[in-house]
Amino acid sequence: MLPSQFAEALIAHFNRGNFRTQQIGSGEQVIVQIATDDYRSSGGQTAMSVTLRKVADGVSVQIGKQAWLGIAASLGTTALGAIRNPLNLLNRLDDLAQDIESLQLSEEVLATIDQSAKSFNAGLQLSEKLRRIVCDYCDTANPVGASSCIACGAPLGKSQPATCRFCGYVILQSDSVCPNCGEKLT
Repeated sequence: MLPSQFAEALIAHFNRGNFRTQQIGSGEQVIVQIATDDYRSSGGQTAMSVTLRKVADGVSVQIGKQAWLGIAASLGTTALGAIRNPLNLLNRLDDLAQDIESLQLSEEVLATIDQSAKSFNAGLQLSEKLRRIVCDYCDTANPVGASSCIACGAPLGKSQPATCRFCGYVILQSDSVCPNCGEKLT
């Protein structure tokens, strides 16, 4: 998978209605900026950047902080108008709907990336290099397989994942039967 494939999916999804997109870069790193159109018909102004980076085991996705001031101003205008005259709310329904859609922008970005990953038969799993075990004593992240905590030296034996001796499936310490192959665990 390439960052540009995810960028194309984001652009196709968001470059419509009140939103506009822009792609910056290509190859190993692509940034997609999503913002409300300057000439939008309703709602407040917002913007967000999504950084897509090629890593050894796939594509890393980083969502930047969303600009909220324009949405907050628009929602404030709607609230003040409704307080003064509740019937004014009827005139602001389009603005209210657009503001709610803008508030859900980050969730919609993640859903679009998830849908794209599924269409490419890719998973949304952490690479083995990024998986960590958290120490029960000091909450420090440690590499899987480490015998003791790198920060406090506490043993990590109980934190290590166990596997079924028949099929290799990762199991919980409390499992008495493997959820994958159904064999009894001893």
